[in-house]
Amino acid sequence: MGFPRFFCYASIILSISAYLFPIMVNSIGINYGQIANNLPSPEDVVPLVKSIGATKVKLYDADPGVLSAFANTGVEFIVGLGNEYLDRMQDPAKAEAWVKQNVQAHLPATKVTCIFVGNEVLTFNDTTLSDNLLPAMQSVHTALVNLGLDKQVTVTTAHSLAILETSYPPSAGAFREDLIDCLSETLSFHQKTGSPFLINAYPYFAYKGNPKQVSLDFVLFQPNQGVIDQATNLHYDNMLYAQIDAVYSALASLGYKKLAVHISETGWPSKGDEDEAGATPDNAKKYNGNLIKLMSKKTGTPMRPNSDLNIYVFALFNENMKPGPTSERNYGLFKPDGTPVYPLGISTNDVVGSNTTAGGSIGNAVTQPSSPTSSSTGYLSISSATQERYQFIGHVLLPASFLLIKTLV
Repeated sequence: MGFPRFFCYASIILSISAYLFPIMVNSIGINYGQIANNLPSPEDVVPLVKSIGATKVKLYDADPGVLSAFANTGVEFIVGLGNEYLDRMQDPAKAEAWVKQNVQAHLPATKVTCIFVGNEVLTFNDTTLSDNLLPAMQSVHTALVNLGLDKQVTVTTAHSLAILETSYPPSAGAFREDLIDCLSETLSFHQKTGSPFLINAYPYFAYKGNPKQVSLDFVLFQPNQGVIDQATNLHYDNMLYAQIDAVYSALASLGYKKLAVHISETGWPSKGDEDEAGATPDNAKKYNGNLIKLMSKKTGTPMRPNSDLNIYVFALFNENMKPGPTSERNYGLFKPDGTPVYPLGISTNDVVGSNTTAGGSIGNAVTQPSSPTSSSTGYLSISSATQERYQFIGHVLLPASFLLIKTLV
């Protein structure tokens, strides 16, 4: 790509990163989406990833250019197999060929540690997709076993929070009844293979859906009164941690209390349409900046204070070719020319929230099923199926989430 301006910015980005991103958080992850026609080359992306202290990157495919560019950098990668691959990946020969070409070929120089097969499949309400999900995951795992890679590369899938039937209070978190059979088989796979359970969580959508009743401070990790889960007496003063704990509760209800949960996507848009409340640079700066500060404290949620939080921020770049509302194209920390969309302005002396507990509890118990109008659609958002999915979620699931919100005010 011809990117004359980018080279100038890339050359100075590390020197100014102390101002932009003063905290280097060892555990931060970043989603690297590429639905755009103006992004820098993968080689030029390496210093940007390093400038925010990210040590983990999640791709929505297995772009060989990206994986090669990050060779010998120590950055860990999650690579994706899109929903359109689920059917063919059930063929052991095709799964093994894919793993050889897209994973094995880059090891050990590039640290590919996980493959996520399918994205938010269960909330498409497409039985063909959901029926193919677990067989595809099993086939890819078998390929890793046959190639001797299963000890270093795990297999999982990413879910929307819309798989939850109940989310408030967090202790009452439960999966949708119609998904339990499918989920139970998938959870058994996770337990047997040691792979994490991935969730895409966006508190932004709870606020956007009902800004008059959802506290902005509560969703942005700002000081607020918070709420107490009466069943556990745990205090929450941010929504994301409550969402995570609701997932922990749902897993425990099915007998998977010890399964690792990773937040594969979360973020906040810096720009939106008139009806997209809260989509501003200042709010995005607060959400992502405060989140990174929390991660630097290396504490867990109120329910799991000693559990590692593996969180991947969405996203590295604004992506100009994503369909949907304006917010979809404005989740990036960086503009395509390599300049920050906003400075996070994090200081190690900053304190987030005024009501944290000794167990690291920062959150609120409102949990909103993540709308697939979120940036969690990855490169699949260019498909017509995603547009239909926007409509389904908007008309069916969001009203239920409003009821959850109202119970908290």
